[in-house]
Amino acid sequence: MSTLTFEKRNMPAADLNGENSLPSIAGMLNVQQRTKTGLDEDDELFVGYGFVRCPFPYRLQDRYGRELRDTEFDCAVLENRYLKAVFLPALGGRLWSLYDKEAGRELLFSNPVFRPGNLAFRNAWFSGGVEWNCGVVGHHPFTCSPLFTAKLTAQDGTPVLRMYEFERIRCVTWQMDFFLPEDSKMLYARMRIVNPNMETVPMYWWSNIAVPERKDGRVVMDADETYTNQDRIITKTTVPVSKGVDITYPVNSPFAIDYFWKIEKDRRKYVCHLDQDGYGLIQTSTGRLQGRKLFVWGQGPGGENWQRFLTGGGSAGKYVEIQAGLAHTQYECLPMPPKTAWEWVEAYGAMNADGTRVHGEWRDARAEVEARLSELLDAGKLEELLKATRETIARKPAGELISRGSGWGALENLRRKKQGEFPISSHLDFGEVGYEQEPWVFLLENGYFKDACPDETPPSWMHQAQWTDLLEKAAHGADRYHWVTWLHLGMIYFVDRKISDARNALDRSMRLKPSCWALYGLSNIERMEGNSETSAMLVMRASLMKPDDVSLAREALKQMQDSGMYAEMLHYAGRLSDEVNKEGRIKLYKAFAYLRTGLLAEAEKLIYEDGGLSVPDIREGENSITDLWFELEEAKAKKEGRAFDPKGLRPPANLDFRMSGV
Repeated sequence: MSTLTFEKRNMPAADLNGENSLPSIAGMLNVQQRTKTGLDEDDELFVGYGFVRCPFPYRLQDRYGRELRDTEFDCAVLENRYLKAVFLPALGGRLWSLYDKEAGRELLFSNPVFRPGNLAFRNAWFSGGVEWNCGVVGHHPFTCSPLFTAKLTAQDGTPVLRMYEFERIRCVTWQMDFFLPEDSKMLYARMRIVNPNMETVPMYWWSNIAVPERKDGRVVMDADETYTNQDRIITKTTVPVSKGVDITYPVNSPFAIDYFWKIEKDRRKYVCHLDQDGYGLIQTSTGRLQGRKLFVWGQGPGGENWQRFLTGGGSAGKYVEIQAGLAHTQYECLPMPPKTAWEWVEAYGAMNADGTRVHGEWRDARAEVEARLSELLDAGKLEELLKATRETIARKPAGELISRGSGWGALENLRRKKQGEFPISSHLDFGEVGYEQEPWVFLLENGYFKDACPDETPPSWMHQAQWTDLLEKAAHGADRYHWVTWLHLGMIYFVDRKISDARNALDRSMRLKPSCWALYGLSNIERMEGNSETSAMLVMRASLMKPDDVSLAREALKQMQDSGMYAEMLHYAGRLSDEVNKEGRIKLYKAFAYLRTGLLAEAEKLIYEDGGLSVPDIREGENSITDLWFELEEAKAKKEGRAFDPKGLRPPANLDFRMSGV
């Protein structure tokens, strides 16, 4: 019998502690954006297409700490006699566990804790399970946020778990329907993205699957070449052996690396990670999900530290990720036409193959996996399932809404109704608007913004053409002298790189009613124009208007450090509260300031106190803590008249975040 139940489970977890107070306009640079291509013209990749400069209008989720406490999570559980699948709807719908009941084994790396790190589009990300990433390049905006969760029943009586949301940057809906038929050894995930707009939008999707790293584990897929990133240049190399190393064994990679397997159009789309006996997890899909990837942290100290950093103190948490995506690589989005739905089915289950063949010749390994996969699930039947469930599942309204997501889909439907457009995905219930949407409902209904206190954090931000039109109309009418309307327009113009318009709008907002928010926006304009000291002074002034705001304090110290204003940093930090000064990233900036003003003892104290400097939101690829340690050692050697050789030094393990060669 197949069942769908909803229950609560306890797990040690760090608190997200809300969101950053600032509009996320400062820009971001992820690994994918730092790459160039060295590919052939017939590779036909959309490299660079669809990248966005910043997470705006989403706020950053960067307030989390490291302390774990027992926390109750709502779970959705699909189960039959072969598999048990546990989902976390409040955390992006993450498939947290997939348990093989026949073998009595967990197929995924199921992290025993929820401990965020700075790896996602909005900062907060956590390791483990299967993550579903929609819309923009990277770990998506909802990875640490709740989704709408509902249940319905398929035509044959199989229970279906549905999770969905409205994505604000692409203005699309995305929907996931999971089901586990009574006699199925595979969990099905029927995915649907709808572009309801009249414009083509760049679209991104990757399903990221964490599996335990095994010394004997091999990744198998139907490919002879792979795209990878060598020295920030996308190149191709051979599979399975590249430069004398069999890259299909994750433990053979000394440092963090991505491999995007080049799977030809006519090949079956699958990826698996199998141990010496040929056992492990396999993922397959219908043809639209064409990309497959392997990510490894590597065997270096930085990769080891990152995996410890993302888990509990007693768990090594070593894992690799096998992934599946719409495009061939994660350096690209695909153009999604107007008024279009993209749909596909993914299937997850246990693979039991002949270990000797899996770990033999590459051709034999693929043939063995494909033979066993065909026994589990015929490729043609998977395509038939996609068609058969379009009306019976995908377009069917849910029977019961279990929990709610954000109010942005509801707001979009209100706007569409007001402006004579069709609603988004009418079979999906987007509920009611909430606190974040209230100012925009007021604007929609009245044609102007209601007043607000400049000392209070704005409830939300908006970046959508139709809303910009409404703001501009208000600004030249009833809101001509309203500071809030000009504030919002200034932020939108800045993100759109209309810098002159942004400056005029924010200047006008400041003249009408001074606020730290407008001053922060103006500081970003100065920074973009190369006036780093002016930018730093403006954001410092903004921070002193709201001295208990950690987000402003972080930004002020960052910009002051970038401008070399080290003495000023220490003077400014002395005006902040003790609570703000305890924050990890604040301590990091202060340690650099101490070090670069010659106060070595004070810097060393911050680096080593409480077991070592901990910055909860240290960014993937960020070596600031490690660099700080080396800089301190060099300064100490110089002061003591000793020779300094960094090659002979190894930082303490918890301070070493280097993910490449050392």
